[in-house]
Amino acid sequence: PQLPHPGLPPPLNGLTGASPPPQAAAAAALQQQQQLAAAGMNPLLGGAIAQSPEYVAAYTAAYQAALMSQPNMLPGPGVNPQLAALQAAQAAALGSYAPPAMPNLQQQVLAAAVQQHLAGMQAPYNYPGNAAAAAAAAAAAAAAAAANAGRMHLGAPGGPGGPHHRESMHPFDRDEGGRGDHKQRGSKSGKEGRGGPRRGNDRDKDANNHDEGIAHFSARFQNLEDVAGQLMSIAQDQNGCRFLQRKFDEGGASAIAAVFTELLEHVTELMMDPFGNYLVQKLLDRCSEEQRLDVLKHVCENGRIVDVALNTHGTRAVQKLIETLTSREQRALVISALGPGVVSLIKDLNGNHVVQRCLQRLGPDDSQFVYDAAKAHCVEIATHRHGCCVLQRCIDFATPTQKAELVGEIAKHALALSQDAFGNYVVQYVLELGQTESSRAIMNMLVGNYAELSMQKFSSNVVEKCLKLGGLDAERQIIVQELVASSLLPRLLQDSYGNYVVQSALAISNGPLHQDLVDAIKPFLPSLRGTPHGKRILQKINGKV
Repeated sequence: PQLPHPGLPPPLNGLTGASPPPQAAAAAALQQQQQLAAAGMNPLLGGAIAQSPEYVAAYTAAYQAALMSQPNMLPGPGVNPQLAALQAAQAAALGSYAPPAMPNLQQQVLAAAVQQHLAGMQAPYNYPGNAAAAAAAAAAAAAAAAANAGRMHLGAPGGPGGPHHRESMHPFDRDEGGRGDHKQRGSKSGKEGRGGPRRGNDRDKDANNHDEGIAHFSARFQNLEDVAGQLMSIAQDQNGCRFLQRKFDEGGASAIAAVFTELLEHVTELMMDPFGNYLVQKLLDRCSEEQRLDVLKHVCENGRIVDVALNTHGTRAVQKLIETLTSREQRALVISALGPGVVSLIKDLNGNHVVQRCLQRLGPDDSQFVYDAAKAHCVEIATHRHGCCVLQRCIDFATPTQKAELVGEIAKHALALSQDAFGNYVVQYVLELGQTESSRAIMNMLVGNYAELSMQKFSSNVVEKCLKLGGLDAERQIIVQELVASSLLPRLLQDSYGNYVVQSALAISNGPLHQDLVDAIKPFLPSLRGTPHGKRILQKINGKV
């Protein structure tokens, strides 16, 4: 499956076929970085992105491979896996791939990604199965990602993930708008908007080209009545779409009336068009209530709105539709049409943004169909890449009753969710609400499993979160007692995840309970002195003493 980078222009997300040699991509990346450095710009956070086919192809393939490899990475303390992989590959792009020039932890992450995953993907992406070629592709991926997502801070290996490898929020929970700001989608090439600010001369040149294109259509069509029969071909042209939008702005109701019948006939097709969707959005801003109702009836007929919402371009048009609803009748139409497909929407890259817009704009009562689906399909949604984000937003916008029912369902499945790559974020989110009863319900579901959960990558986050909760002293005491009595304690002390749970237990416990934990650890002190994990536990013990 394709796992596109958030914000990557759709023409590149759909890239298929054999990729050019990644060595060429690395060369393009290095050349770009040198140019940025020569221009006095920070090469790590440069705004420009090389547009060569080699660079673009390697970026698309390598980033997808990096995302696929993320759940299986085993980073050390202070490392956000996804960010660290990009950091390490960025260092490779700058010519510092040699081990002495790289921080050890980043080196380990990159090596794991290269050896275990990227190198093994030569069939789908036509990469030679060797570390050097894969590293070159990863370098191109990181350089593009850094330039395309300048918000990433590449100076600190820990990133936003908390005390070590942890993140309390889902890493893909970012833009709620879909596939990138439509203002950056001015051309099918996708070049505008990917590289940050553009030079003034380039912007002026583009503006002149757009004006000339619109002028061409203005010369052909003196009034909108002349467009009859040709609306689709004009609306699907970049400058033609701008021409029609300008006419709607200038002519208002009369301009819309001149083409409304033909536009309505093709409205669903236009909503899914790269340019036509902007015309529909403009229409929804300018049309009358009666015309908006006609559009709604047409789009909602036979559930077509679900197909539109799942589309890369259609998702924005549907979100605009939801934003402009004004009457009870309009809301009822949308709710009825979206209801049967709401679970599919929640789990879709584009559709989940439509559901989030419903939560934001319809209000909790009219969004009840979303809460019903979330409760009925709680595990399916919570364990999905996009679904876990939507579930968190459901909690945010819920009434007290809706929140209690949904949180109760999450708590009921807390043991399974805590061990899932995405479900654990939902459990942590509920714990962070600070509601004693819901937190207690989750912790009660985990009793008897704390030692095993502490040695798993995802559930160890949840155990630490439980230990650090304020209040609930009795429940936290049970966790520490389980660790003390567990036959797995020797493994916990040396485990790459479990040792952090032990450190947290040492930090939050006191009195006799703390002494019991220290006494249980003492027989293993000699073996702890020779390992990084063990040294940190010793520091906790000595510091507390």
